[in-house]
Amino acid sequence: MTTATQPSKKSVKPSIPHDPDSFRMTIGEHLEDLRWRLIIGLLGFAIAVVVCVTFTERVMVFFTAPYISQLVKHRLNPAMYYSQITEGFMVYLKIWMISAAVLAAPWLVYQIWQFVAAGLYPNERQMVTRYIPLSITLLITGMVFVYVVVLPMSISFFLSFAGGLPLPSRLPRGDLVPPGKYAPLHVPVLQGDPAQPSEGEMWVNTVESRVKAYYGGEMHVLLIGSDSLLTPMITLSDYIDLVLTFMLTFGLAFQLPLVVLALVSLGVVEISFLKKQRRVVYFVMACASAVLAPGEIVSSMLSLLIPLMILYEFGLWLAQWRQKVAKAGAARE
Repeated sequence: MTTATQPSKKSVKPSIPHDPDSFRMTIGEHLEDLRWRLIIGLLGFAIAVVVCVTFTERVMVFFTAPYISQLVKHRLNPAMYYSQITEGFMVYLKIWMISAAVLAAPWLVYQIWQFVAAGLYPNERQMVTRYIPLSITLLITGMVFVYVVVLPMSISFFLSFAGGLPLPSRLPRGDLVPPGKYAPLHVPVLQGDPAQPSEGEMWVNTVESRVKAYYGGEMHVLLIGSDSLLTPMITLSDYIDLVLTFMLTFGLAFQLPLVVLALVSLGVVEISFLKKQRRVVYFVMACASAVLAPGEIVSSMLSLLIPLMILYEFGLWLAQWRQKVAKAGAARE
């Protein structure tokens, strides 16, 4: 008597249909998905705005810290100016919006990726979803790199360059007055402010690099420039524009590894070709950095070029790793 052998219960993956229409969404479904993604994204942005408005003072201090620290380092008055009556209030609005955009950027990027993934094939959607955390991590890394490295380095270069320009030698300077022929004004140099200043007192605060005077029951700061040809009087609007340009430039540039991975995964280029064309790619990066980096200075260009080169190599490694994983999965099947 023979016993019938039962078929082995192997987990068989369901075959994916090859009909492209089964993966497609109608135009109405795409628009509805886009509408909900916009609503959810703007809701996260609105929450970030409320947080920034609630902690306005801390946001302002954190936002202007790179510039203020460099002013103090170069012994300049750590202050920002505004030239229009409404500019001070508008600057607050801009800083709130920019800070909220930075805080909500990972959430916004996630919503964008989810909208893009809805129109892809299941295998493509799986790959996109897998690399969303990496995309958000690269975005945050780019913004942190701007705040910690790029902004202080660029601002320091600007201030050092401007402070190194002397007055024209042909400018008449007058005769040197010998000692005893004038009554000098002696201002005390302090590492801070007096605890109880008297009316009419004046002093130098070395910690803040400011010359202060006390009158009318309040402290006032004297606007004193440097001894060079150029004296910085940077407005808040100029600084905001610089920060915004840096954030957008580096935030997008740090997505380069995913661009390299996408090109290789889609079969547009081969990894061997990208490796052979390193010199050409680096030259193109140098030209792009010179155009995109704000300030038109060498430090800004190098601060963008060097990370791009590292990110390009990381993209190549990521594409190679992706191919190895794909081959290992195919071999197991």
